[in-house]
Amino acid sequence: MEIQEHKFVETNGIKLHVVQQGPEDGQLVILLHGFPEFWYGWSKQMTELANKGFRVWAPDQRGYNLSDKPKKVSDYRIDHLAADVAGLIKASGRGKVVLVGHDWGGIVAWRVARAYPELLHKLIVLNAPHELAMSSQLLKHPLQILKSSYIAFFQLRGIPEKLFGMSNWKAVEKALVSTSRKGTFSEEDLRKYRTAWSQPGAMRSMINWYRALAMKPVNSVVPSSVLVPTFLMWGAKDPFLGHELANKSLEFCEKGQGVLLGEATHWVQHEEPERVNKLLFDFIDQE
Repeated sequence: MEIQEHKFVETNGIKLHVVQQGPEDGQLVILLHGFPEFWYGWSKQMTELANKGFRVWAPDQRGYNLSDKPKKVSDYRIDHLAADVAGLIKASGRGKVVLVGHDWGGIVAWRVARAYPELLHKLIVLNAPHELAMSSQLLKHPLQILKSSYIAFFQLRGIPEKLFGMSNWKAVEKALVSTSRKGTFSEEDLRKYRTAWSQPGAMRSMINWYRALAMKPVNSVVPSSVLVPTFLMWGAKDPFLGHELANKSLEFCEKGQGVLLGEATHWVQHEEPERVNKLLFDFIDQE
């Protein structure tokens, strides 16, 4: 098994904790986690990718776990989050990489593909909509507003992180367990998550991603079209994001394809790792 190395990489004025695995000369695949995860959310993909000869980088994104945690809500605007990833790619010394994102990591990956297409070979997204697909869905479909109502709760300053911190993160843990298939997250997994959530300032910074949603990005002139080859995987039983968002997102892709995983929820790479890994390999190998 390939050894995991823990490094800190400077990018966009901050330092990100990045777990690296696989041969140095392998094609670089960067894996972006979502909320409320951290690099470990990709543990069922990293070793498989490394064993196939890929170099893998899985960062703790800005504000998460061991990465830097800027103080202001505005520090978590989408343009900053995308610039962090662009800086990571440049720091890697590779011309182009394969970028993979789930949940918030997928939203960032969509933005990177639109703002920095020259840095990507391919884009792979799991259960995360293109920003414009999400905004149009919210306008037209009340059910999606209901599914996304937790975002309104996150706008309350100081209250969500205080509530989540009570009882040793039981509420956040329950959110993971109750929205995934039974047995998806082991007690050992949850222990690692609790440790990550307990890092000083982490939960506040993680929630600041949602608080910054209402802020207009400084660099808001970004093409809506995705030019790089794109593959979208979607767990059909996602309780947060309706699967109709998958087709709407692919409409923005010049070279897009997707697959609906009928029995998977939002936590698709945890629930069906073998299938997800095969889909990853197959798409990366496509000419």
